[in-house]
Amino acid sequence: MTAPATPVARPTGRINASVKPPIRLKPSRVWTIARTELKQLIEARDFWMPMMILGGIFFLVIPTILLFAITSIGNIHAVHQISQAVQLLPAKARAAVRGKSEQGQTAYALAVFLLAPVAVVVPLTISTAVGASTIVGERERGTGEFLAHSPASVHEIYLGKLIASVVPGYVTTIVGFGLYSLIVNTLVGPEVGGWFFPTTQWWVLMLWVVPPFVLLTLSVVLRLSARVKSTAAAQQASGLVTLPLIMIAYGEATGAVYGGNWVGIAVGAVVWFLALLGLWRGMKAVTRGRLLGVADGI
Repeated sequence: MTAPATPVARPTGRINASVKPPIRLKPSRVWTIARTELKQLIEARDFWMPMMILGGIFFLVIPTILLFAITSIGNIHAVHQISQAVQLLPAKARAAVRGKSEQGQTAYALAVFLLAPVAVVVPLTISTAVGASTIVGERERGTGEFLAHSPASVHEIYLGKLIASVVPGYVTTIVGFGLYSLIVNTLVGPEVGGWFFPTTQWWVLMLWVVPPFVLLTLSVVLRLSARVKSTAAAQQASGLVTLPLIMIAYGEATGAVYGGNWVGIAVGAVVWFLALLGLWRGMKAVTRGRLLGVADGI
């Protein structure tokens, strides 16, 4: 008597929905999306002209007028007004002020401490303006369908859009920072014994504190851009949501410069953690349905 045959399990054709495939990103696809977006921004004169004007006002016009009035013209009223603000600085910051004359000390404090938060406001403003329309704009231009059916995954699309939103604001800030450094050393350097800028606190601010604040803001803005129905709605919502973030960034950047290198490093580390967490959660907001404008979250 033969033993009964052991039943063989046959595939049912069903896939366990709870098991998600691992995320595999192709840098070439991410860069293609980012490059396409950046090319469109470069060709849009109505975008980059205001961006250059904004950066020029904050990094060139205002610092040049103030520093020139203090160091070259010797505007006693301006020196007196700013010197009063210097007295409100923390003791550690006041002790770091250099200069043999009152004009030199006032100009040093203005260049190093009082204008520092500008380096945060400019990239946040520009990147927010780009990010607000980067996803919802695809639907309005009619290119969302092409992007939704492209080989790129939604995560690659998200990262490409993120890079395209970060680059304009941060590049503008880096260029403005270089020109600002030249102005500061030219006008204030002779008053304090030679070229001195950028200080260590400014390097920490520009390379460690500013980038995560930009990413944290964009993690919110891109989620809004994926969920709203129009660019106008995205810009309005982004303005309301990111205004508190800009105020927080302004305050934290000020503290990072006043408090010394370790304070800036600690602030940057906390913001990096929050930014990466926000980006990880925000990545889920971009779906092919939202690119097409169907009921998937619109």
